Amino acid sequence: MYKPYRPPPRFELPPRAELLGGLRQGLLLGTAILALILPPDGSGLRKSNAFVGTPLAQPASPSDVAPRLADFRAQPASEPARRVANWAVASGDHGAMSFVILDKLEARVFVFDAQGRLLGASPVLLGAAVGDDSVAGIGKRPIAEVRPEERTTPAGRFIAEPGRNTMGEDVIWVDYDAAVSMHRVRALEPSERRLERLASPSPADNRISYGCINVPQRFYEAVLRKTFRSQRGVVYVLPELKALDAVFDKLPSQRAPVTTAQLSRR
Repeated sequence: MYKPYRPPPRFELPPRAELLGGLRQGLLLGTAILALILPPDGSGLRKSNAFVGTPLAQPASPSDVAPRLADFRAQPASEPARRVANWAVASGDHGAMSFVILDKLEARVFVFDAQGRLLGASPVLLGAAVGDDSVAGIGKRPIAEVRPEERTTPAGRFIAEPGRNTMGEDVIWVDYDAAVSMHRVRALEPSERRLERLASPSPADNRISYGCINVPQRFYEAVLRKTFRSQRGVVYVLPELKALDAVFDKLPSQRAPVTTAQLSRR
C-alpha cells in the first residue's frame, strides 16, 4: 500500500545575531563561575593540571651522613683496632696515605691502602717488654746495651718510610730515633724460636724482639714492601697500658657515634 512521504522535522538555527549573543552570554557566565572557584592568581588551575606524586625526600644534613669506615675484608680484629682504623678513614687522619694498625695486645698487624681497604693482615713479633714508651736515647745505644725492661715497642702515631738499617737490610722505619722498624723476621738464634712464636695462637708468645716489629718474610715482600716501596705512610701502634684516647687524643669519644660533622670540627 502506498505510504505518503513525510520528511523529518527541520531544526532551524536562530539568526546569526541571536546565536552570537547566546555564545557571549555563556562565555561570560563561565568566566564568572571560574572567578568564584579559583584563587585570584590562578594557582588552583595550575595545581589541578600538575603531576601529583610522592614528595621528594629532603637532603640529609651532614650530621646524618654515615662516615666512611675501614674495610677489614672479613678479617677478625679487636674493637680498638677497628675503632682506630675507622676513625683514621672517616676523619682522613692518615692524610690520604696507606696506613698500618698494629694491635700489640693481639700481636697482629693490618695494612690498608689510602682508601681504607685492607691489603693484608699478619701476626707479628714485638718488643719483649710490656710498655708504651721508648727509653730516651735508646736508638743511639748498641743493641747489646739495651736492658730487658727497655725492649718495648712504643705506642702512637708514626710517619713510616722505607729505608735501610745498619746492616744494609731494607726496612720500614716506624720510629727512626728509637731505632724501631718493621722488618722480616730473623731466625738467627734457634733458642728464640721466632718462627714458632709467629705461628703460636697465643699473643704472649710473640714478645721476643728488642722493640722492632718482626713480620713473616712472605708478608713483608708481598704487602709491606709493595705498599711502602717509594712512599711514606702512617703507622698506628695501639697501646697496651695506656688508654687509647690518651695515645690518640683526636680519637672521638666512644660514648657517642662518630659523625662527619664531629670529624670536620677537629
